[in-house]
Amino acid sequence: MLTSLFVAHGCNDTAWNDPYTHEKQNENTLYTAFTERPKHLDPAISYTSEEAIFTFQIYEPPLQYHYLKRPYQLTTLSAQEMPEVTYQDKNGNPVTENDSNVAYSVYRITLKKGMQYQPHPAFAKNASGEFLYHHLTPHQVANKHTLQDFAQVGTREVTADDYVYQIKRLADPSLNSPILGLMETHIAGLKELSTQLQTYFKDHQIKDGEVKYVDLRQFDISGVKALDRYQYEIKIIGKYPQFQYWLAMPFFVPMPWEAIQFYAQDSLLKRNISLDWYPVGSGPFLLTENNPNLKMVLEKNPNFHGEVYPSEGESDDEQNGLLKKAGKSLPFLDKIVFILEKENIPFWSKYLQGYYDQSAVTSDNYDQALQSTSFSNVSLSDELTQKGVRLSSSVLPILYYWGFNMLDETVGGYTVKKKKLRQAIAIAMDMEEYVNIFLNGSGVIAQSVVPPGIFGHQENLKSVNQRVYDIDTANNSFERKSIKVAKKLLAEAGYPNGIDPKTKNPLILYLDVASSGSPTAQAQLSWLRKQFKKIGIELIVRATQYNRFQSKVGNGDFQLFSWGWAADYPDPENFLFIFDSQNSRVKYEGENTTNYANPEFDKLFNKMKTMPNTIERQEIISKLETILQEDAPWFGGYHPKLYSLRHQWVGLTKPNGIARYSLKYISIDSTMRDQYRQAWNHPIVWPLSISLIILLLLCMPAAFIYWKKTHRPLVLEESKRDQP
Repeated sequence: MLTSLFVAHGCNDTAWNDPYTHEKQNENTLYTAFTERPKHLDPAISYTSEEAIFTFQIYEPPLQYHYLKRPYQLTTLSAQEMPEVTYQDKNGNPVTENDSNVAYSVYRITLKKGMQYQPHPAFAKNASGEFLYHHLTPHQVANKHTLQDFAQVGTREVTADDYVYQIKRLADPSLNSPILGLMETHIAGLKELSTQLQTYFKDHQIKDGEVKYVDLRQFDISGVKALDRYQYEIKIIGKYPQFQYWLAMPFFVPMPWEAIQFYAQDSLLKRNISLDWYPVGSGPFLLTENNPNLKMVLEKNPNFHGEVYPSEGESDDEQNGLLKKAGKSLPFLDKIVFILEKENIPFWSKYLQGYYDQSAVTSDNYDQALQSTSFSNVSLSDELTQKGVRLSSSVLPILYYWGFNMLDETVGGYTVKKKKLRQAIAIAMDMEEYVNIFLNGSGVIAQSVVPPGIFGHQENLKSVNQRVYDIDTANNSFERKSIKVAKKLLAEAGYPNGIDPKTKNPLILYLDVASSGSPTAQAQLSWLRKQFKKIGIELIVRATQYNRFQSKVGNGDFQLFSWGWAADYPDPENFLFIFDSQNSRVKYEGENTTNYANPEFDKLFNKMKTMPNTIERQEIISKLETILQEDAPWFGGYHPKLYSLRHQWVGLTKPNGIARYSLKYISIDSTMRDQYRQAWNHPIVWPLSISLIILLLLCMPAAFIYWKKTHRPLVLEESKRDQP
């Protein structure tokens, strides 16, 4: 058996531990992993980052984010050019952008010609032009388990009507689109269409969540219409310049009515053949295998209309080699294989063996992957350097922060004393230490609400929070104010040495968190208590179940909290709005969890949010940040940094914290990968050889005894015959 094993692998070029033995060698394939199965691939309802990994490769909205430029900048995808925006008064008459009578903003979008949908049975027709699979009987689907079981496929050109159809789907009661409530306030006629469809469902006894084919082509939406085969308009109520960012999301992709009718058949739904499981797009890839408990596979769309690698970027992109492929056709990959990996350790082991092409740096593999050189500066470990691994990093457009409830009697309010109490706590909160201990330096201290990479963020001393830091202009540096300054502010706030004058005991503050018993969470909470203890304040942590925590936050029944906000789109409005009084959590169930309310801030914010990215807008953002630093509704925060690892056979890439289109820009040298896989996984056979020899030696006495027993009677019989 051992001999046959040696012979079998001696004739095979693959490593013994290769998990992809069923895959063809040297394929232009990216091997990566996913940790959580996507729940929805229908672009009208899909909204999570796990789902975006797939939907952004398959569907094409009108716009996308430029792969190389920072701050993040929109560019065209399926649109021929950037949308033309005009303005109207309430009677539909044209007005200028700055006219006080602006009632509507009209976005006119012109599509690229010749875009085709991926091959799909929904488009298949017979010789008479009739759809082959739109009226399937149970007998006809008896042997159909996946889309690959349909013998015939077809396609057609993407048209403006398909984009209009998808916007109508946002109002479909059976879908419960997560952005319907927001878009009803912006897209003219969407709310009316939603009401009309709800009435239709009620009259036809269609329950919410029940899938039945409703031909949305028979319903009109006043603010959205196709002008011709390649042009359509979306009318926005008032001015909402952030709408352009939504045009880069899957909610606004084209959707062919043929696919909706095809998937609405009960016989297919019973077999889990649905749009939520098998997307229909015109993008660079299509989903060929959907087994979310094991593997998902994307393959190059043979009908893809084509796109080229960008020819311009930031000033150092050419120097870093990121423009070498300028003008070359996308996508570079033929196939992407996603393997479900729920645990980090086995994933990391396979990455080191070369069986995954890229990896993120997590707390589980940080010490093996990176080594610290100074605060917030890291380099690759010696092991990964020897393997030729490339390291890239980017600051994610996310804000994690600790805040005060401004409605609370103790920590809230806007008097000078209240401000000084919050400022003292902000100084004591040593975020540099927090990032160094708990994030291994993988974070940027938040001086402002707006993260790096987004317009409004500034990298200069003017942006530093001077209520918390001392500025050294001569050396172009700054450092956190001393605890003495914090204690002085605390005394001026009425709490000398942290003593509450009412109780004559240390001031007690309460931090509410969703319960977590993990060692890391407990260590973080212990660290927080020490920060407050430095100025004599006692911090008590109240941990509750998540639903209870949400209820307390919604009711304003808390003092201190921690929260996070990730960008929906790269605009300063999407971060500064979390301090707009009209978004108060308690009053309006909004995202302003601090319940902060400052009329001056609100006035400037409302002016800034609809402005283009100009110097004037930057100046207003700086004023808004200064107001927040003075009022101190939050007392510590950071923007997380993502470290990515790629093997040397993976082409140069640039991290993008907003877009999810990046897979089409990745290239693979599969020949090099195969060589390194074999070198890194070369079987060590000498232990087996020694084991075989030892086994043979151990077996020899037993074999000899067995031989003696089987041959002894024969010897005795022969000796008896020889006797006289």
